[in-house]
Amino acid sequence: MKRALVQKLEDLARAGLVEIPHGQILECRVARAELSVEPTTESDGAQTTASIEQNTPSGPVLLTDSPVDTPPIHSESPQETMSKKRNTPSVAKRQEALNVLAEEVTHCFQCAELSGQRNKTVFGVGNPAARLCFFGEGPGADEDRQGEPFVGRAGQLLDKIIAACTLTREEVYILNVVKCRPPGNRNPATDEIANCRPYFERQLEIIQPEFIVCLGSVAASTLLETTVPIGRLRGKFHDWRNSRVVATYHPAYLLRNPAAKADVWTDMQMLMKAMGIPLPKKSG
Repeated sequence: MKRALVQKLEDLARAGLVEIPHGQILECRVARAELSVEPTTESDGAQTTASIEQNTPSGPVLLTDSPVDTPPIHSESPQETMSKKRNTPSVAKRQEALNVLAEEVTHCFQCAELSGQRNKTVFGVGNPAARLCFFGEGPGADEDRQGEPFVGRAGQLLDKIIAACTLTREEVYILNVVKCRPPGNRNPATDEIANCRPYFERQLEIIQPEFIVCLGSVAASTLLETTVPIGRLRGKFHDWRNSRVVATYHPAYLLRNPAAKADVWTDMQMLMKAMGIPLPKKSG
């Protein structure tokens, strides 16, 4: 029977037939089934034939030389596995990790000048699972007294910037490059930044923000490890690990140069669009 079936198919191919009519397909499939199953009772045979008829397509089937293979079981590639969303720790776990790190910072004396003159370390504040972090330069006199970043005049302006983005201070996270106030509000020295880098990098690793806003040239150049001026960094997105970074002017700079507020607002609108936050409607 098998030899006859093969001979039949070869005869059809030589005759130029590229399709097998429905009836002949059924005949071939029944013959093939008879070859592949053990002898059955009459009722079992009727069930087998009925099953074949049920699964037979109504239209013609193309005659090909290629066997019909069962699709292979898909196994994930390393790239697909890595692209899956990671299991992220809970808010409580992140806050606990930040608390441990903050305690470590209070016992840091690597920078003799900064640690010798500080009143309080200024670690960071806000939502430990924030989508957005604001990354500043270093504490000022007000921050040194209170132990919280951006609480002076520049901090009040930052609060207005956050509110203009339809967010609150409690929804974001705010931190600085260095955790102690540089005397006279000078820029942090290279070695001071290097000593604090493990702290702010670990903060960001715990929080895992989608977006980071670098406030001022010190913050931007430190995080992005670049010497490009802030004026050329702003207005576009940069990458830092798994976060998208916006560089813009520091609020303290805006207090001295109010005309630059328009540039900062442009940067914030770009950020809001990327975050999926509707832009506030213009009044009037």
